[in-house]
Amino acid sequence: MTQEIPNPSPDQENVVDQTQAEISPENIEVKTPEQEIAELNQQLTEMQDTYLRAKAEGENIRRRAAEDVTKAHKFAIEGFAEHLVPVADSLYAALTAEAVDAKAFKEGLEITLKQLLSAFEKGRMTELNPAVGEKFDPHHHQAIASIASDQEANTVISVLQRGYSIADRILRPALVTVSAPK
Repeated sequence: MTQEIPNPSPDQENVVDQTQAEISPENIEVKTPEQEIAELNQQLTEMQDTYLRAKAEGENIRRRAAEDVTKAHKFAIEGFAEHLVPVADSLYAALTAEAVDAKAFKEGLEITLKQLLSAFEKGRMTELNPAVGEKFDPHHHQAIASIASDQEANTVISVLQRGYSIADRILRPALVTVSAPK
């Protein structure tokens, strides 16, 4: 079985003629070595300029990123501090007020404590205050003492100091007394 090569169409013949015309010796531009060297030097200069600009841009990006990180570290607490300022104002007001009676003073302290807890909440800070009888958790509690008790072993008997966490990271564990094993 032989394959027959079909006759090219007139359009195909024109494409072949144009391609041959482009390759013909009259259309090939002959460059002298000096012209080639000049072109290559120009390309080299352009590439060096592009490289230097890209390098400078990379250094500027790195410098800006370092400045942003420095500012983030420097001002990270700014939002939290803004929530604490009213608490400080309330404490200063309590110190300058004339003490009329203990009940009014206590009410003022309770209001100030609510402000402080609100500031903690806005700063994503939560209080760790385990209930009596709760199971001891070494990730959130620190046992100060172990006392014999009727409760199940390793349960919280009393809270000596509340703990705090910020965004699921323990800032300070709650200091607790736990029941000793029987």
